[in-house]
Amino acid sequence: MSLTASPRNNLIGIAFMLGAMVSLPFIDVFAKILGSSGVPIVQIAFARMAVGALTFLPFALHGAARAGSVASLWPQQIWVHTLRAALLSGATFLFFSSLKTLPIADALAIFFVQPIIVTALGALILREAVDVRRWGAVGLGFVGIVVILRPGMVAISAGSLLALGAGVALALYFLLSRWVAGGASAIAVTFQTNMIAAVALACLMPWVWTAPSPAQWAMLAALGAIASFGHFLILRAYDHAEASLLAPLAYSEMIMATVLGWLVFDDFPDGYTFAGVGILIAAALVLAWPAPDRAPPSKP
Repeated sequence: MSLTASPRNNLIGIAFMLGAMVSLPFIDVFAKILGSSGVPIVQIAFARMAVGALTFLPFALHGAARAGSVASLWPQQIWVHTLRAALLSGATFLFFSSLKTLPIADALAIFFVQPIIVTALGALILREAVDVRRWGAVGLGFVGIVVILRPGMVAISAGSLLALGAGVALALYFLLSRWVAGGASAIAVTFQTNMIAAVALACLMPWVWTAPSPAQWAMLAALGAIASFGHFLILRAYDHAEASLLAPLAYSEMIMATVLGWLVFDDFPDGYTFAGVGILIAAALVLAWPAPDRAPPSKP
């Protein structure tokens, strides 16, 4: 039996994952407050990436020291990693932009189209094996998005399209991550992505920079720190438990997002959003469930 298959390690992995899902919605709260108060969205995205790079730098340096080469901090496939950074920056910008007009829970519900798109494009582009059951889950997921957006019943807002675009961009980011998987460590890759994105966005700062107030400085720093902390918890979760167990737990982020949106902004999703999220969760559970003819992958 693998180490990660033990009940104790699964519980540790679940605890790390739930900790991440409780933490990450605070990013959206700060981003929504900052965007609504006039801080440019590009500046908020830059803060998220820059603080992320600085947070992961000590861990990346430690890994490089253990490997005996600081050169491991520099990505070998620079153009691939630059594209990854562009997709992550784009997803961040689009999602933070959507928060200016959408409640957090609504934006997050639409954003959760990403696992469905990853599965569909993984089959079409990477030629990954997707059986009839998972194609059915993909179709079910798109039904969930239609229920949330309700095209033809209500006008689809610009915020909804921005959140949808963010989900598509992040799906492409994950797809590219699968393609380059197996190279550097997860921490090194996370540092590299944040570093490249921060450097690129820094080039835009002279044209958009708005001097933040002390409170806004604190929120910008907290936003980046929470993002780094949340992603670190996710990495630790996958060290202890299998992806098929952890993937559906990502939807628990909706609970915290709904609570924070209600407490901070007095926003609460309508019945259609809850129904659509329920359909998306069902689709995610089908996608995460291992195929009956093989055991889920595990760490030896």
